[in-house]
Amino acid sequence: MNNSSFIKATTFSYGSGHIWPNRAMDPGLVYDLTTDDYVHFLCALGYNATQIAMFTDYSYSCHPTKMSSILDLNYPSIAVPYLITSTAIKRTVKNVGSAGTYTVHVDAPSGVSVSVELTSLVFERTGEEKTFTVKLTLKGIWAVTMFLGGLYGLMVCTM
Repeated sequence: MNNSSFIKATTFSYGSGHIWPNRAMDPGLVYDLTTDDYVHFLCALGYNATQIAMFTDYSYSCHPTKMSSILDLNYPSIAVPYLITSTAIKRTVKNVGSAGTYTVHVDAPSGVSVSVELTSLVFERTGEEKTFTVKLTLKGIWAVTMFLGGLYGLMVCTM
């Protein structure tokens, strides 16, 4: 896919992707987040209580054990600002569809090894949650230089 300048598009060129409203009515799996999850994320970014008060209608003090890293936000996309050797990232998905098995497929970015702890997620009921770990490892020191322009991969769960 090319961007508006007819140059190969990157993830930042795609936007939020194509909109398929009918699929949004039955997403299958969701990364369930609350307002507090986003507030913990702001704490991990270094925001203080005064700054956070600008986003919330309640006072909040950052607690060091709630979220120690920006990587802890349970969000579908994964961004690792400084991958030096390897890191493990936990994510939790909730089944909002029918029972079924989702298979994990990974298209790893060049220079990075990606492994997923669970290659399939089996859900027996609606509302059930599963947690999995994604491990990202640089394949060599040369890969560090490739991060200057950003690396993009893809992980999809299909039923």
